[in-house]
Amino acid sequence: MNIDLIIRAREILTLDDARPVATSVGVLHGRIVGFDDELAGVVADRVEDFGDACVTPGLIDAHCHTAWWGLGLTAVDLSVIRGLDDLYAAIAAEVARLDAAGDADGWVHGTGFNQSHHGGAFPDIARLDEITGTRPLYLRHTSGHASITNTATLRLVGALEDGFADPVGGVIVRDADGRPTGLVEEAAQGLVQALLLPYSVERLADALEAATARYAQQGITSFTEAGVGGGWIGHSPVEAAAYRAAVQQDRLHARAQLMPALDALRPLTAHAADFHAAGAGAGLDLGVGFGFGDDRVRFGHVKVFLDGSLLGATAAVTESYCGHDHRTGYLLDAPETYRERALAAYRAGWPLALHAIGDAAIDLALDLIEEAQTTYGALGVPCRIEHFGIARPDQIERAARVGVAVTPQAGFIGPLGDQMARLVGDEREGWLYRGRSVIDAGVILAGSSDLPVADNDLRRGMQAAVDRRTDSGAVLGGAEAITPAEALRTHTVGAAQATGLSADRGSLERGKLADFTVFTASPISAPRIDALGIVATVVGGRFTHDAREGITA
Repeated sequence: MNIDLIIRAREILTLDDARPVATSVGVLHGRIVGFDDELAGVVADRVEDFGDACVTPGLIDAHCHTAWWGLGLTAVDLSVIRGLDDLYAAIAAEVARLDAAGDADGWVHGTGFNQSHHGGAFPDIARLDEITGTRPLYLRHTSGHASITNTATLRLVGALEDGFADPVGGVIVRDADGRPTGLVEEAAQGLVQALLLPYSVERLADALEAATARYAQQGITSFTEAGVGGGWIGHSPVEAAAYRAAVQQDRLHARAQLMPALDALRPLTAHAADFHAAGAGAGLDLGVGFGFGDDRVRFGHVKVFLDGSLLGATAAVTESYCGHDHRTGYLLDAPETYRERALAAYRAGWPLALHAIGDAAIDLALDLIEEAQTTYGALGVPCRIEHFGIARPDQIERAARVGVAVTPQAGFIGPLGDQMARLVGDEREGWLYRGRSVIDAGVILAGSSDLPVADNDLRRGMQAAVDRRTDSGAVLGGAEAITPAEALRTHTVGAAQATGLSADRGSLERGKLADFTVFTASPISAPRIDALGIVATVVGGRFTHDAREGITA
């Protein structure tokens, strides 16, 4: 018998309890056909021996923003700038570049701003106006839940006109005299996005190619795009077409699962039996729903934003943020509106992925999921709570009872942990981005980066889940530390379960997709996961990255 590929290594961690370790694995037509003794007498067109390296199931990033990050690769990188003077200089340099290119009306784009890099200060709008003049400016906060603009941009969105009203779920921040500061929070960013959208399919495909080539270097074989097609998170009403175009042009270097934003769904009617005897629901045209697509691109959960961000103190909490008396963040819409719209989507067969960072938002997320399941039954795929950022002990118990999956970002602990701890204080610090208590309660724990809020070096994120160290060296909620083996499972088995794709990925078993990540050593037994290199990344038996040859995609 001839097959396409045999991979050999000193250790292959399958994460399959029936055969936890192997030294060789065979691939035919993009799927696993056997291990070790099952390959006796089998001839392969290609044999790759990785020696002392360690092969694992392909890493899965269960929540990230690929198009956003890919588009931002050409913007001014604010994440590396320290001090407002240097930020102003970087903006001035970009204006000069646009001037030299003859782009008189071009926008100044920046991404990755974090006020903690500037002593907690935000740019002064007057200074930004001096630098940019009539050019519109759009600087995205690292959280994605805020941005910084200038007067030219605010004029374009109508924020300077008499009678202007903030949109539901967002704010144009103003000073005590009612003048805009340039800070735009949450859904109000949609006003700025409306000036830029929609992006073309070709530009989005370019961004996806650039992003997923970098994913391959990180060992990522699958990812979930957490919001497409609507709201301020989407980039085009036909955003899914960009993913299909990237596949057809062989420019998508990891498998994509797309979460349509709740705003992308519309009312649908059909036979009463199709929507749990209700006769109506919310979805995409022609009955396209969860799971529609193929192994390269398919639809996932519907994405619902309930609250804001922790860094911006807009996440909805039950107790005030430290240093912000009476500031408890806010929900982005009325609970009853969420109840009507989210349950309509669930009724039509869409499992829910509810963005809830603050504990008040987590309460609402659990309410919605429990009501949906009680009223319409379980869908066979777990609903999800995205971020689960500030989770009280009682909420973990309830999450287990309701049967949800959660996606806290361990990768936040290093670069953002000190900032988050200051905002919640000592009493709530142990509730942040939990790990141990979630696993012990039996809740599905899915690993994710939330790129570009934090980077997508999943090795760094897994190490943070193990040691809980912030960049200052402090330990953030040490009782929530998990083992290296558990950390690896969050980005394999757990992520596959949370995305509803465990039949095909997450572990290495006969018949599953031949997606592999090759580490320089075992992430389970190495002294530090974040010190390991990625030797190769394989998607469906095809190498998307091979450090030995210096080849990516």
